[in-house]
Amino acid sequence: MNYFPLFANLRNKPVLVVGAGNIACRKIELLRKTGAHINVVAKAACEQALQWHDEGVISLRLGEFQTSDLDGQWLVVAATENSAVNCAVEQAAVERQLLVNVVDDRELSHFVVPSVIDRHPVQVAISTGGEAPVLARSLRAQLEAQLPSSLGRLATLMGHWRDAVKQKLKRPGQRRQFWEQVLASAVPQLVYQEQDQRAEASMLRLLNSDDSPERDNNGPERGHVSLVGAGPGDPELLTIKALQRIQTADVVYYDNLVSDDVLELIRRDADRVYVGKKAGAHSCSQSHIQEQLRDAALAGKRVVRLKGGDPFVFGRGGEELEVLAEAGVSFDVVPGITAAAATAAYTGIPLTHRDYSHSAILVTGHGKSAQGEDSSDVDWQALARSKQTLAIYMGLKKSPVIAEQLIAHGRSPQTPLVIVERATTDKQRQISGVLKDLPQLVESHGVESPAMILIGEVCQLAGRYAWFGDQPVDEQLIDESQPVKQQASGF
Repeated sequence: MNYFPLFANLRNKPVLVVGAGNIACRKIELLRKTGAHINVVAKAACEQALQWHDEGVISLRLGEFQTSDLDGQWLVVAATENSAVNCAVEQAAVERQLLVNVVDDRELSHFVVPSVIDRHPVQVAISTGGEAPVLARSLRAQLEAQLPSSLGRLATLMGHWRDAVKQKLKRPGQRRQFWEQVLASAVPQLVYQEQDQRAEASMLRLLNSDDSPERDNNGPERGHVSLVGAGPGDPELLTIKALQRIQTADVVYYDNLVSDDVLELIRRDADRVYVGKKAGAHSCSQSHIQEQLRDAALAGKRVVRLKGGDPFVFGRGGEELEVLAEAGVSFDVVPGITAAAATAAYTGIPLTHRDYSHSAILVTGHGKSAQGEDSSDVDWQALARSKQTLAIYMGLKKSPVIAEQLIAHGRSPQTPLVIVERATTDKQRQISGVLKDLPQLVESHGVESPAMILIGEVCQLAGRYAWFGDQPVDEQLIDESQPVKQQASGF
C-alpha cells in the first residue's frame, strides 16, 4: 500500500490553496464541504474565487506565493498552472513538515485526493494512487448507482442509538451482533422508504427482543463456526456469503491454500491464525485445528475456518463438523469454487466434453488412501478408464506413483495431461504433456503447490480456448538448448 487511507477532520482548521483558477476552485469546492477555513493566495483569481471571497467563503490574497503563507496551516494544495510555483510550494511545505498535494503531479504530492461518494456521514473514497484517475472515477460511478441516497440517514439513526445499545449490551461482541441483526432486519428498508418513526420503533423492539444477542453478562456469549470455502485464489471468485462471513469474524483460521488477496478481505481487527498443513511438513495437526475451532466458539467468538477451494472437497470439513457437533457448537458451511472447476475454467479445458470425456473424477494425491508407496486401497482400474477426466488434487509428490499405476492398469502412456500451478491467480502457469512424462514434467519445471493435475483426452484441447494468463507450456515444443527452471517439488 503506497498511501495510508485517512479521513481527516478539517473543520475550522486553516488550509492553504495556492492558485485561484478553475482547477483550484474544484479543490476549494471539495474543501468547503469539510468546514475548513480556506486561505487562498494567487496572482489572479477567476470569477468564482472572487465571488467566494466576497461571500466570506474563502480568504483571498492576490499576489506572489510567500513561504510565510504556510504559517499555521494544516494542509496545503498547490493548484497553479506554473510548475515552478508548484515546486516552490512543495519544497517550502517539506521544510515545515506539511502535507501538500500538487494537482496533476504525483511525484510532488505527499497525499492524493480520492474520488469520493458522499452519503454523509457515510463516505466512500476510491484512489488508484494517481496511477489511473479515470479508473477511480469509473469505479465511483459504479458504486454511486449501488449506494442509496438514504444510506447516510441510516447511519445517523444507528448513531443516535449507540448510547442506548451500549447501556443495554455490555460486551463489544454483543453490540456488534446486535448491529448486524439491525442491518439484516426491516430497519434499513424503512429508512429508505422515509418511514423513520417505524424504523425507530423497530429498533426498540429489536433491542428488547428475546431474539437479540445473548445478554447473560456473567457467562460467555454464544459462539459460532463457519466453514468457508475461499475458492482457488482469485478473490473475485468468493461468494457474497463467504465475504460476509470473513468480514464479520472475530477470528479466522486459514490454511496455506488461501491466497494473500483473499486474506486482505478479512476484517482488520479480527485475529488471524495460520493452521496450514503441507505434505511432510505439518505445522498444525488436524486434531489441534479442530480443538482450536471448538474452544474459540465455546469462548463466545465468531469463528471462520477459511479453506482453499471448497470445505467439503478434500478439505476435511466433515471431520471438523463432527467435533463441533459433539461439543454442541453451532455452525454453518459456505461452499467455495473447488480447484478442479476453477482450473478447468481458467485454462479453457472443460472437465467433460461429448467428444472426449463422459465423466470427471476428483481424486486426491495424498491422504489416508495414499500414504507411502502403498496404493492398494485405490481403485486404479476405475481411475484408468478412458473417456474420463481425472482431476488430481495435491498430486505432485505422488506423481511417479500416479503415472505408474494408471499406465499399469490400462491408461495409455500417451494420454494428454495438463499441470496447472496457482490457477486463477496472476502466477498461473500451465504445462502440457503426456501421462508417461508426468514425474519428469513436475521435476523439470519445478512445479510447486498449489497445483492441479488434469489427465484425460480432453486435455488435448489445451491452448485452444485459452483466455487467461500466458499461453501454456507444451513439453514437446521446449527448446532443450535453453535452460529450464530446476527446483525441488513443493512437497
